[in-house]
Amino acid sequence: MKLIKRLLIILGIFLALTLLAGVLFVQHQKPEYEGNKELVELQDSVSVYFDTYGIPHIYAQNEPDAFRALGYVHAQDRLWQMEVLRRVAPGRLSEVFGTEALENDKLFLGLGIDEATKKVISEVDSGDPAIVLAQAYLDGINQFIEEGPTPIEFYLTGLEKQPFTLQDVYNSVGYMAFSFAMAHRTDPFLMEVSDRLGTEYVAELLGTSPSNGTMIRTYDSRFPSDSAHLLSANIRKILEQTPLPALEGSNSWVISPDKTKNGSVILANDPHIGFAQPSVWYEAHIITPQYEKYGYYLAGVPYPLLGHDRRMAYGLTMFENDDIDFYSETLDPADSSRYKRPEGWGSFETIEKQIGVKDADPVTFSYRKTDRGPVLNGVLKSLKGSNPVSMSWVYTQGANKVLQALHGISHSTDMASFEKAVEHIHAPGLNVMYGDAEGNVAWWGAARLNTHPDSLSTKLFLNGATVPAPVQQPFDKNPRTINPPWGYVYSANNQPDSSQYGVIPGYYLPENRARRIEALLEPRDDWDRDGVMEMITDVTSDVNPEIVANLAGALPEQSVEPESQRMLEALKAWDGTADLDSKEAVLFHRWVYEFLSATFKDELGADGFESLLSTHLVKRLISPMSGKSESVWWDDIRTPEIVEERQDIVLKSFRAAVASIRADFKDFEGDWGWKDVHTVEFNHPFGRVESLRSYFNVGPFAVNGTREVINNLMFPYDSTGFYKVSAGPSTRRVIDFSDIEASMSILPTGQSGNPFSPHYDDQAELYIQGKFRKMLLNRAEIRENSNAILIFSFER
Repeated sequence: MKLIKRLLIILGIFLALTLLAGVLFVQHQKPEYEGNKELVELQDSVSVYFDTYGIPHIYAQNEPDAFRALGYVHAQDRLWQMEVLRRVAPGRLSEVFGTEALENDKLFLGLGIDEATKKVISEVDSGDPAIVLAQAYLDGINQFIEEGPTPIEFYLTGLEKQPFTLQDVYNSVGYMAFSFAMAHRTDPFLMEVSDRLGTEYVAELLGTSPSNGTMIRTYDSRFPSDSAHLLSANIRKILEQTPLPALEGSNSWVISPDKTKNGSVILANDPHIGFAQPSVWYEAHIITPQYEKYGYYLAGVPYPLLGHDRRMAYGLTMFENDDIDFYSETLDPADSSRYKRPEGWGSFETIEKQIGVKDADPVTFSYRKTDRGPVLNGVLKSLKGSNPVSMSWVYTQGANKVLQALHGISHSTDMASFEKAVEHIHAPGLNVMYGDAEGNVAWWGAARLNTHPDSLSTKLFLNGATVPAPVQQPFDKNPRTINPPWGYVYSANNQPDSSQYGVIPGYYLPENRARRIEALLEPRDDWDRDGVMEMITDVTSDVNPEIVANLAGALPEQSVEPESQRMLEALKAWDGTADLDSKEAVLFHRWVYEFLSATFKDELGADGFESLLSTHLVKRLISPMSGKSESVWWDDIRTPEIVEERQDIVLKSFRAAVASIRADFKDFEGDWGWKDVHTVEFNHPFGRVESLRSYFNVGPFAVNGTREVINNLMFPYDSTGFYKVSAGPSTRRVIDFSDIEASMSILPTGQSGNPFSPHYDDQAELYIQGKFRKMLLNRAEIRENSNAILIFSFER
């Protein structure tokens, strides 16, 4: 008996010690939000106040000190996110995730981002202010790597921490640029359709006009007024496995003083990015005697892409211009190492690469390059036996001044200096939104725009042997809107209505959000902060009821069974609002999916249909196809004895949608709705492991909103009829210059990427409910709302 007691005591002590060790480990893992630390190379002390949501307010006597402190606190909350992001472009994910990341690494190495970065680094001016502050930021990151606790993800992967360099910064921006692009998802798909089905099918996919409906109005107050199929599917599948969110779209609008209640500019912005945990943006507020900015930072990038201060505010959306061209190359019959150009023959350059792979031997591979870019054969295994296809991408060609652009934008003092900085953005293409305390509002289409002759379609593969290089246009010809008489500027990824050299080719989104934004902004001249906050969470579509009317109008008379009629009548009366209780939203999206499937899947096949669903094309197709009486796509080629018409497709798809409702919910009654099918979960890469899911993921939550409403919550269409949201507003910001200290924002989950931090998910419930929190600017209020203060000292 005494032996058993002793054993129990020993076991109890062991468990207690184990528990204590676990508690100490967790405490050690948490970010340090208070205390005193020495930071190397500081010129003076720095005070960092962390507010109630863990956002650092950094007070320093000079900018290099402030950026060192920013690097340190950014790293302690987001080092794992920084690590993953910097590894994508140089093809180093396999070192962490093993062989499953090999195809991803080959693709990104083949894109040439890392090679372009090395060229930029070799030419960099170390005295450039953008480089000086970037290096200070990196010094802060690296001191945390040396002295701070190791994030748990490094333990789980066995990865060693390594210092960050300027090359990592440029590579992170390069990945961002590629994730903005749409050509790699769209052009190969369209080329496959053209080769297999013919140009008539492509013409209907693209539409006969440059854009569907509502365009951005340009104005400047300062001036008078088969291998292709494989390529598409392969790239799509690889990008789906990348453990980082893609940048998808965005809304922004800036309202002039004449249309606001208090006579001051109001800016709203909600960039649409793939959801993940941690959230994309890290918020930080820097204050020095010479500089102040409340900004939103990408992991490992020293300058904010979104920001404001007391004088000005700016935001971004995706321009959606076409900055990638694919070329079908012609080989010299006598020498396969040469390719043809209009001016003569060029020689392929061969690039050799080696990829480190976790728990396996390194993998060596090579690919070829032309003067315009990489040959994707060999980069993508599906193209090994195909004719050479090369890719030309604006980002990797010519001067790269993106870092100088971001520095200049964040340090501009007025609209003129801001515009000068915007000019340096070459890729990705961005809609840059601007408003200031002086009452100016502006929008610029920022990109290096290269033009081909109008007779060429850059949505299809170009003939490398005959098509000359595109012509680069000067920035002063880019579209813009500055202080327009109608009193606002906006962007919803829709197409500009004009430029000085015609229509700008791109992958623009349909008019749905643009129409709604204009419809809400136009009639009111009394906008205030609360009204804009309500507008940025709007979940009503003006277009979806029109789609319903088109589809319902195409149903043959007496074709709808009596028990389905009630569903149809309810849907016809629907105003397009996708709130949690809406049954109509469920029926609408199931009908739309079945309509798309019945229309396109027979010609495209299962994989081709998935490729279509992954492009912006499908979003632009829904409305026009719903109202089109004649189309080459209506006939189902699987039934050669019958020639289907529009009404056949609409009826078939309606019956399939109704059947799915009955299978899942029995009838149209009962307590079910959009909340039962539309959910969001913020996924950490380790959350894919079921046993770790609850520790790393945030959610799931039922959430209102839907595709292509202002509160744009995107999900992939599939046959299940259950919609897991994959992307949406990465932040919602409302900047009101009538009371700049009361400007509002929210993040989807939290400020920290450390699962042991109290700020890992402390904004999630607010975000799901469409609520906001203040972005603090006033020092007294910051002190009052600070949970902790971290002092960085310097050696005397």
